Amino acid sequence: MSSEPEFRLLRVDRLRGHEEFDPHKVDELVGELLRTGEFVDPIWVARGSWVILNGHHRVEAVRRLGLKRIPAWVFDYDGDSVDLERWNPGPPIEKSEVVRRAHHGRPFPPKTTRHRLRIDLPRRTVPLAELEN
Repeated sequence: MSSEPEFRLLRVDRLRGHEEFDPHKVDELVGELLRTGEFVDPIWVARGSWVILNGHHRVEAVRRLGLKRIPAWVFDYDGDSVDLERWNPGPPIEKSEVVRRAHHGRPFPPKTTRHRLRIDLPRRTVPLAELEN
């Protein structure tokens, strides 16, 4: 299994969220995607578990548009390239808890977890037409 992030177009029906989303933010993203016709900020996903690490609102916007795939950077979540923090004060959250909540359908409130990268990723822009199949 590679520890390097991999860029892929993932099927949205395989992804598992660990946070709830704000419907108003999703509405804004749907409008932006329709205006630009491009997806410019790939989500981050944990390899193997398919847990969304960053991009819950973008995933829901893509679902609302009826698109089948989404651009994503896929990471080895247990590796050291992804750090987990909180957006707000509170007890530390373990990566295993993120995965557990995603797989058991018990999401955190929006903007609870904050994933940060220790690496730089290149910019990737994908036309929405490529996400339909």
